[in-house]
Amino acid sequence: EILACGAELKNTFCLSRDHYAFLSHHIGDLENYETLQSFEEGIQHYQNLFRIRPSLLAADLHPDYLSTKYAVDRARKENLPLYQIQHHHAHMASCLADNHRHADEQAIGLIFDGTGYGTDGKIWGGEVLVGSYTSFQRRFHLTETLLPGGDSAIRNPAKIALAQLFSLDFPWTDDLAPLRSFDSGQAALLQSQLKQQINCVQTTSMGRLFDAVSALIGVRQTATYEGQAAIELENLCDPTETVAYSMPVLEEEISLTELYQQVLADLRSGSPITCISARFHNGVSEMCRQVCLQIRQESGLNTVALSGGVWQNITLLVKTIHMLRHEGFSVLIHHNVPANDGGIALGQLMIAAHQLER
Repeated sequence: EILACGAELKNTFCLSRDHYAFLSHHIGDLENYETLQSFEEGIQHYQNLFRIRPSLLAADLHPDYLSTKYAVDRARKENLPLYQIQHHHAHMASCLADNHRHADEQAIGLIFDGTGYGTDGKIWGGEVLVGSYTSFQRRFHLTETLLPGGDSAIRNPAKIALAQLFSLDFPWTDDLAPLRSFDSGQAALLQSQLKQQINCVQTTSMGRLFDAVSALIGVRQTATYEGQAAIELENLCDPTETVAYSMPVLEEEISLTELYQQVLADLRSGSPITCISARFHNGVSEMCRQVCLQIRQESGLNTVALSGGVWQNITLLVKTIHMLRHEGFSVLIHHNVPANDGGIALGQLMIAAHQLER
């Protein structure tokens, strides 16, 4: 009997008994006392309802998540073992469970989201994993870029765009829409922050890349809700566009330099932003195809799991599934469990259960 405490955003928890996993209702973002109280009361209600007394706890690796703090505190008070599980491994396990995969089945995981605490203490989010419930390898990831202010930057795509350009050694020129959204004092302050890396974290987030491209081509400079910039970028996609931007794989890193070169060139030549949006989406799908082909050549793996909040982008999802199936891959997507962090708890539970069996 296991309790998995889930993530910070879009929280759910999950309890197991015998061969059943009970995924909770949507709790929400654990960012205040009221939501935390609802989380704790929900766990107690489910334990009573299903007559479960957890003998093992699972939680995210992030030390500051309220769900993790709850698990650490409860494990100490009740003298229970606690497994802290990497966020993107949990996403992958959630998708495998949603598709009834067994413990010994390895898969390629294209795990794309906004934020997840990595095993190196950095913020992951554009991850290509190889593994199963029992273990994983981080095979490829997006180029690391600076994220000023950490998670607070989510509401400011303009800041993310300028930070990514700075990280990749692109100059801030006066024609850039994100730069024009700042006054000179704000821009100078941001540049100083990035140069000195004050309150900046390294990230490989695919979600932040979508935010940055959206801001760069003038779609959305500030956001009032999570994912707004990416949603509006997707809505502009030209479905007839077939050109794809390049995102080459250099050893373990998926480079962003050529992508930004091509976006800026098209922007400055007057290409419609509908075409630029489509070429960006096409480029991400093509990159997915390339990394999966390379891993299949190395390992023979033919199953690909798509998980993480970025896969709620239907345009990207449909394009990628089509490309991968055309290459003969078996593609796993979510059906009963959310692709976003609402599915994390199930993944945590499955990983903990299989670690216990070992």
